Amino acid sequence: MANTGDLKSLADSISSVTSPFRNYLSDLHEKYQSLTEGAVADYIPELALADPNWFGICVATVDGQVFEVGNCTQTFTIQSISKAFVYGLALEDRGRDYVNSKVGVEPTGEAFNAIVLDEGTNRPYNPMVNAGAIATADLISGQDGTERLKRMLDMFQRYTGRGHDISVPVFMSEKSTGNRNRAIAYLMLNFGMVGEKLEETLDLYFQQCSILVNARDLAMMAATLANGGVNPCTGDRALDERYVQDVISVMLTCGMYDYSGEWAYRVGMPAKSGVGGGITAVSPGKLGIGIFSPPLDAKGNSVRGVKVCEELSSEFGLHPFSVGKAKRDLAEWIAGSADIDSW
Repeated sequence: MANTGDLKSLADSISSVTSPFRNYLSDLHEKYQSLTEGAVADYIPELALADPNWFGICVATVDGQVFEVGNCTQTFTIQSISKAFVYGLALEDRGRDYVNSKVGVEPTGEAFNAIVLDEGTNRPYNPMVNAGAIATADLISGQDGTERLKRMLDMFQRYTGRGHDISVPVFMSEKSTGNRNRAIAYLMLNFGMVGEKLEETLDLYFQQCSILVNARDLAMMAATLANGGVNPCTGDRALDERYVQDVISVMLTCGMYDYSGEWAYRVGMPAKSGVGGGITAVSPGKLGIGIFSPPLDAKGNSVRGVKVCEELSSEFGLHPFSVGKAKRDLAEWIAGSADIDSW
């Protein structure tokens, strides 16, 4: 009987022959692996431990095919990527009108941790900056912090198809260094944008940022949004279909920190990044992309991740406003690519 190493070698061999799209991703991975720009986040000690050489690219289609290269099973903390999905849960819990009364949807042009609210409404500008994410976390239903966290974790499991743990060291680091987020939260409490259980909500927010995921998870999360809120591999509904447009719209306009305008111009896919080095990007009706590479640019986005998404968008015509013929036909490249790494 063949051992595990022999089976893996056989799988790799079969995959390289039968999957032209995976081969393309492998070439893309090799192209940007040597890129050394950027720096690993170090504002909390645990994040600084990441290996800058880690690099994974995963693409999941709406019909359940999964293509991955590199460090796609290496776990890291989700950080700000969680904001988009918790926003969706808040919409389900409270409804669009109530959520919009507490959190806006306008880009800020400010840093993600800016202590700033809309002067006219006193709302945080959008759910993708820290102020908005704290206000969004405050809207998650539950009898106490434990039940609210469980509902969050159950939601992420519906998106990814597997259970998730929280990195306790990262959570404790977030909590012990989170005074700026506390300042934002108490400012919002003053204006009635969050409730009285503020410390519980802050713990919930620090915990959601500390959930452990990998690049494959990010691809499945994006593919679920691309598939109208239904996980394409498990068939589980992760988000009510009527709120999918809300989530991906705000991802497009606000999801890449204060690089969001440039991102919309160059890439055009709804996306969310995190300082752990992850990017999740949605091509509605087609696929989801998950990338992990810890070195960040000055805006807080994965350097390699941005480059990969720019190239995928350009090569396969994934920008929603693209009117010319794509350099490569996505359907043709994926058709027949029965990938050995599939779910």
